[in-house]
This record gives sequence, C-alpha cells and structure tokens, in this order.
Amino acid sequence: MAGPYPYPEHFPRQQFPPPHAPTGPAQPYPDDVASAYPGMLPPPVHYPRRRRWPAIVAAVVAIAAITGVATALVFAIARDDAQQTGGPLTDQAARAAIQDYLDALTDGDDETIARHTMCGLFDEVRERRSDLALAALAGDAFRKQFSRAEVTSIDKVVPWSNYQAQVLFTMRVAPARGSTRGQPAPNEEEQGVAQLLIQGSGANQSVLVCSYLLRSGAQY
Repeated sequence: MAGPYPYPEHFPRQQFPPPHAPTGPAQPYPDDVASAYPGMLPPPVHYPRRRRWPAIVAAVVAIAAITGVATALVFAIARDDAQQTGGPLTDQAARAAIQDYLDALTDGDDETIARHTMCGLFDEVRERRSDLALAALAGDAFRKQFSRAEVTSIDKVVPWSNYQAQVLFTMRVAPARGSTRGQPAPNEEEQGVAQLLIQGSGANQSVLVCSYLLRSGAQY
C-alpha cells in the first residue's frame, strides 16, 4: 500500500509532559535542613599583602657579599705579588745575579750553581745529590770553554710577570787554559740569555738564574 500509513483511529494519542516539567505538585523547601555553619557566618579574614622588600634586601646582601669576596681575592693576590717581588727587575739586579752564576761556574761552586738552577727550591729539597751532580757537570763544561766571564751589559729585559723575566746580556770571556783551538780570543764578547726569578722584596730580595744559554749554541 502506497503513501503514509494512517494512524489508527482506535488508539488515542498519548500526551507526554514537556521536558523537565515536574511530574507532581511542587514541594516546599524543608525548613529543618541543617546548616554547615550554625548561626551567622564568620566575618571574612583579611590577609596582609605580601611585601617584596625582604627579597630585595636579600638580593642586595648577596651581591654585597660576592663583591666583598672578589675584593678580598684581589687584595690577597696583590699582597702575594708584593711579597714575591719588590718591583720590576732592574738592570743592576739582573747583572749581579748573572755575574754570581758565572762566577760559580768558573770557581766550581756546585752549591751556588744548584741554588740558581733549582729556581727557588734548593732550601726545601731534602735530597740534593743529583742536583749537585748536575751542577758539577755544568761547571766542568763551562770551564772547558772559558777561564773567565764578566757581564759587561744588560741588552734587553723581557718581563714575564712581576717576578719572572728573560734577559739578553753581553759578557767578556777569556778562553780556557791549554788548547785555544776553536776558542774565542781573549776578552772577546759573547751574548747569552738567562731566565731569572725574583724572590722577596727590599733588602730580602734575591734574583736566581734558573737557566742560562750561550748564544753561540752551548747550553749550561
């Protein structure tokens, strides 16, 4: 059968209540419901506003502490440098130290040679036999070439720090006694390079020749 199916007449159409409509008569709100707060509610609590100045003060104190530590380190380093050296190396001090070392090589003074070449460690080393043996070898090699050496000028001082320097110097040398083959003529001048260490300051200042190199190629 074509077309819409007709609703049967013998079934009455059912009336549905509208959505969310109450299914019964309205009920009054009960008066005996217990309240969470008996009586009146407490007054509102006023919390103080958080102040930021304690954090600011803490930051300022921290910065001041860091600055104080840095300043203390700077002064400590400056004090240590002042204890190690009394100032720049002078030509006179360099000349005296190099001459003392050359005299020790000429005279065979092994202890003075070792005191120079150990560069400040001599007084604290307990076993010095190997150092004295090396000093004796250096003296022997020097005396085989020269019988005398005298510093005539300090040609150049190159500071490495407040207590270290490299020095170019000129010395007048005399050849060793005996064969003069290959030796410089009497009173001939030679250049050398010395690396110096300054210890102490003022009257207690000392200058050590940590190493010495003859510009002709021989090293002692």
